[in-house]
Amino acid sequence: MSHAQATTSAATNPYAYLPAVPSFQLSSETVAGGQPLPIAQWSRLFGVPGGEDISPQLSWSGFPAETKSFIVSMYDPQAPTGSGFWHWVVADIPALVTSLPAGAGAADASNLPGGAFQLAGDAGAHQFVGAAPPPNSGIHNYYITVTALDVDKSGLDQNASAAYMGFAIAGHTIARAFLVCPTAATE
Repeated sequence: MSHAQATTSAATNPYAYLPAVPSFQLSSETVAGGQPLPIAQWSRLFGVPGGEDISPQLSWSGFPAETKSFIVSMYDPQAPTGSGFWHWVVADIPALVTSLPAGAGAADASNLPGGAFQLAGDAGAHQFVGAAPPPNSGIHNYYITVTALDVDKSGLDQNASAAYMGFAIAGHTIARAFLVCPTAATE
């Protein structure tokens, strides 16, 4: 593999440049790793026909015993921004919580566990914002991720940016699990 190929491969995985941590099991009744996102997980806010901005159901297990909280997110590293696009970030999910129902990312946050909160993400909305890959932009690998932390709270609030949240939790990340949903724009 050439240096250019290695760089391109690493660039598609947003976690390739972070310290390696163990993985655990992540599953969903809504989405499947390796499969495109269903239309309900596309964005009505961005005008996608049929999009509903419904966050997927997620369940996780097998994380380290010392886990004290979780972060859940969805990120598109191929968004044409130069910095990717954060679609959803939920912080401060207590360690006893091992699933989120479909729709937990609603703006009213009524299906989130106590103490958890949503960041605004790159759309500026404190909710799940579904996929909206631009026409002719190829495949976008949507990373739906659960990150296990060794602290009860991230130390930030809902005004933090998703990128800053990532920076703030870097030293507290003890495991990570993700599903990748390669999704092409509708033409």
